[in-house]
Amino acid sequence: MRRHVRVTWAAVLVITLLLARPAGAWNGHGHMLVAFLAYQQLNAAERAKADALVQLNPLFHQWQQVILSVPTSTLPAASRSAMLFAIAATWPDIIKTDTTHHDDGPDNGDRPPTGPIASRNTGYGDTARHKYWHFDDQPFTRDGSHLPAVPVPNAVDRIGVLRMTLASTGTNLTVRKLKSYDLVWLLHLVGDIHQPLHAATRVGHSQPDGDHGGNLVKLVPQCATCPDELHAFWDGILGSGDALSANPTTRNAAIASVLHTTIAVATGAAATELNPQKWADESLSLAKSNVYVSPIGDGAGPFTVTSAYSNAAKTTATARIALAAARLANILKADLQ
Repeated sequence: MRRHVRVTWAAVLVITLLLARPAGAWNGHGHMLVAFLAYQQLNAAERAKADALVQLNPLFHQWQQVILSVPTSTLPAASRSAMLFAIAATWPDIIKTDTTHHDDGPDNGDRPPTGPIASRNTGYGDTARHKYWHFDDQPFTRDGSHLPAVPVPNAVDRIGVLRMTLASTGTNLTVRKLKSYDLVWLLHLVGDIHQPLHAATRVGHSQPDGDHGGNLVKLVPQCATCPDELHAFWDGILGSGDALSANPTTRNAAIASVLHTTIAVATGAAATELNPQKWADESLSLAKSNVYVSPIGDGAGPFTVTSAYSNAAKTTATARIALAAARLANILKADLQ
């Protein structure tokens, strides 16, 4: 009977979480890949520190109930902590539609408000969504248009702040809860800034304020559920999958796709580059060379994506996920206290 109650609660829970899930930079699948791959690079002591912080997230016990509902044939017990860590990376997107949180700036919360609220770092008691933390839209133009300033705070600015919290040595519960908040944001933002359209906005005569990271560039949908915006196309280029889906088949498939990913974590000098501004500059360069290329023309479109463009985008996205995971792991090794 207890097992039946647990499964029933999990079913209700995943429905609740599913309704609260927004589209994000990379989608949930992409963010989970970054965190999961990074987790594999941590040693036992580092994992224990990370696990303890994830457990302080307000949704942790709900995630845990979901994970317990997944059969061990899909998710072995030894991999559950890694999967919970991966799910934690999606929390900054979950709160975008969680009614206990609120937009705190203009443009539906996508631009920072004036005043200290935009930059405050106070932990889970802060119910602002801080959507503008997710990106660092560096403007560029190909027609000589005036370039607007980059809003601050942004993803690059925040990553530095979050790292300082993780590296602090305080151990009381208040400090640990703040570290938990900053950890889940860090997991997410490191992934975000490696998505080319989270570090670029194309400015032109027809879009003098920029295209908001490709959100204002329309595509001709290739199917009923295919994306109709350039940004969304890149978010989901490596596939979809919802590890918190109310449908057990969908949920199990999403978890299996993360567990059995064939993406290898990057190595070499690039993997040890931990300056987030350089990551953003890389993404901007890739946006120019790999995103805003044929068949993506000038202006708002709509444009029809070709198979050649899609295949090239997958290659680019795979490399960015691999680098993000390696860099995230190196940050956690250096900062987790």
